[in-house]
Amino acid sequence: MNQETAIPPKLQAIIDDFRDSDRDEKLELLLDFADRMPDLPEHLRGHQGMEQVHECMSPVFVVAEGNSGKVHFYFDVPAEAPTTRGYASLLAAGMNDLSVNAIVAVPNDFFLHMGLHQVLSPQRLNGISAILAYMKRQALKLA
Repeated sequence: MNQETAIPPKLQAIIDDFRDSDRDEKLELLLDFADRMPDLPEHLRGHQGMEQVHECMSPVFVVAEGNSGKVHFYFDVPAEAPTTRGYASLLAAGMNDLSVNAIVAVPNDFFLHMGLHQVLSPQRLNGISAILAYMKRQALKLA
């Protein structure tokens, strides 16, 4: 499977927006996604059943829930970590309600096509790579 066919359409649209943006616009887009991150549903408050992404410098919690063969992700990332929060939010926007196979097929380095390596430190890039790895692992557990 080539890279283009492994990227779900919603995620591809987000990648295109970032790719076509300059450095400052990329940061603005991340902040916009951070602001749009939905609140956790009541049953997940207090991180009940959520997994912490320990590779992130900021406290990032994620959980996958399945319904009818589709996976939905919930994140909790503090507002004080806006770039990480924005990245988690864009992952959810681009990957929610996909099948497990579609989630696992997303290339681990897709963020390079967004140009995020131009605006984030290598340490942050390692953390955001870990978020996707946790998502894939949790999706596989649901299968």
